[in-house]
Amino acid sequence: MRVRVLLWRFDFDPIASLRYTVPRMKHEVVLDIETQNSFADVENDYTKFKISVVGVYFYETNTFEVFEEHELSRLWARLERCDRVIGYNSRSFDLPIMNNYYAGDLLKLPQLDILEEIQKALGFRLKLDDVAAASVGHRKTGHGLQAIEWWKQGEVDKIKQYCLDDVRVTKEVYEYGLKYQALAFEDRSGERKAIPVDFALKIAPQPVINLTMPF
Repeated sequence: MRVRVLLWRFDFDPIASLRYTVPRMKHEVVLDIETQNSFADVENDYTKFKISVVGVYFYETNTFEVFEEHELSRLWARLERCDRVIGYNSRSFDLPIMNNYYAGDLLKLPQLDILEEIQKALGFRLKLDDVAAASVGHRKTGHGLQAIEWWKQGEVDKIKQYCLDDVRVTKEVYEYGLKYQALAFEDRSGERKAIPVDFALKIAPQPVINLTMPF
């Protein structure tokens, strides 16, 4: 019965996902990082990764903001106050690398890793690009390796724009899944398939923590 309902939900134009209003998530944030180096550069050692920028959307202020490596200290307190950190592969990539700069453990913050939820539902992983195309009707504007090349060329503004574009796409995918309790992807035959998800915030608001101070 549930599968039948999910399939019915996909009998409409995916672009409509951009035209609804979702409840205001006052203290949630959506983030994405770009790095200065690649997995090959660091030989899969996450402690060697260096961040070029972190892009963040704050529901509390309805703003997209970007933080360079030397500005990350301004971000920590805002993350510590949030109800939930939202990302795509954030638990396995973004947050572990951000921990290289953080005094505590960002993985202990309440979070929603959209890729983890997709893997739970399907048993396999999907690229954000493919989920976005099938769910909200458009793809990402580039890829992470391109951002690393821009870093080498000193084109930080291009990295910032690309990172914030990724944050926007992640935010749209999150809001689509929250609204419809489903995402979408195309299988190898090109058929659009449903991914059942539940993005509702189930945890109680967490007490304010302050892990950036030395006490």
